Amino acid sequence: MLRSFNETEARDFYVRYLGFSVEFEHRFAPGMPLYMGLRSDRCELHLSEHHGDGVPGITVRIACDDVSALLRNLKARGHRRMNPGMEEQPWGMLEVSVTDPFGNRLIFFQTV
Repeated sequence: MLRSFNETEARDFYVRYLGFSVEFEHRFAPGMPLYMGLRSDRCELHLSEHHGDGVPGITVRIACDDVSALLRNLKARGHRRMNPGMEEQPWGMLEVSVTDPFGNRLIFFQTV
């Protein structure tokens, strides 16, 4: 579960830019904080605007079948605050790292 603070920015980053689909949305009443489930392939993330749900600034590692294809897709979609690259780590991983608008870092990785 990742903390979020702005629904518009969350949708732009996770749905438009990263390519996740919205699986569900929940609010206890109109105007209340959003709790949203997202999915991309086998990865499922939950975003919450509720105080106490998640802590901003965490890092999540997400296994990916083709990090190069992910990076090409991110470059094609573009984001005004993102210009990710790929790093080959000495421990045998290819990684693409992005930080969401709320300070959460997502590292997509593939074993070399």
